[in-house]
Amino acid sequence: MSEDKSSREKDKKQVLLRLSNSLWKELAAWSEDEFRSINGQIEYLLTEAVRKRKKDKESSSGEEDEV
Repeated sequence: MSEDKSSREKDKKQVLLRLSNSLWKELAAWSEDEFRSINGQIEYLLTEAVRKRKKDKESSSGEEDEV
């Protein structure tokens, strides 16, 4: 299982992200509440946003097909 994790880590891309101090503080508090690192929290939030976007696209395309 550790091999799977290490291969996933190698597949990750690094990005430079500039945040305001107030946003950084909010993310730090939020990540601490959910027992994640700030990077982990940002990754989680982005993943959830992408899932929601895909779900919204699928549901809206399904509605168009039925009309």
